[in-house]
Amino acid sequence: MTDILQRLAAVIETRKPSAGGDPDTSYIARLFQKGDDAILKKVGEEATETVMAAKDVRHGADANQLVYECADLWFHSLIMLAHYGLTPQQVLDELARREGLSGIEEKANRKLQAREQDEHRQGGSR
Repeated sequence: MTDILQRLAAVIETRKPSAGGDPDTSYIARLFQKGDDAILKKVGEEATETVMAAKDVRHGADANQLVYECADLWFHSLIMLAHYGLTPQQVLDELARREGLSGIEEKANRKLQAREQDEHRQGGSR
């Protein structure tokens, strides 16, 4: 299952202008050239389209449309990750780390870590 993510990530890396990607012939290179605002806007658009497709499925639309929109969202999320020097494997590792944790417990741990970081920063600035 992760092979396709790794292959897509590798293709995305080759499309970066710094790796020779040509914005005149590559949609991905064009997004990279436009910068993170364009990439983030596209991720937001795809997320909205995914939510709308899910609502349509809830009302009887073809579920394949939701799969199609999720694929677009994942694809553009991979571009976003690559822009920031991150990989799909890092996301998979984070999901593996959370495996077996209750969602409520995981959220409580994040809040505790954020509070500890805030206290550390406040203590360091005094």
